[in-house]
Amino acid sequence: MLFNRKTKAEIRAELQAQMDAYVRSGGEVKQIPRGLSGVAQGDLIRPVFHDGKPKETRTPCDKVLQTIDARRIAKEKPGLLKQLRKPQRKVIYDDFGEPLREVWD
Repeated sequence: MLFNRKTKAEIRAELQAQMDAYVRSGGEVKQIPRGLSGVAQGDLIRPVFHDGKPKETRTPCDKVLQTIDARRIAKEKPGLLKQLRKPQRKVIYDDFGEPLREVWD
């Protein structure tokens, strides 16, 4: 079964002919500024993504994402992970457990 679909150009021409006929019969087309067609008195007519349920609280997962990224970087570029770490202070002790000096690692 073959469907006879109109092309975009045919649809556009048909709509233009209907608008011209409307204007010739005394109709008037209001010019609405761009971006106001979906707005009624400053508010949206209906929220786009609202199903009536209260907003759910979100669980922050920044640390989990950082861990995942660190694993990925460690696999892809092993030397880069050491560059991304913050320098840490390391204390050097003598044989008797007394601190000798501090170095940055």
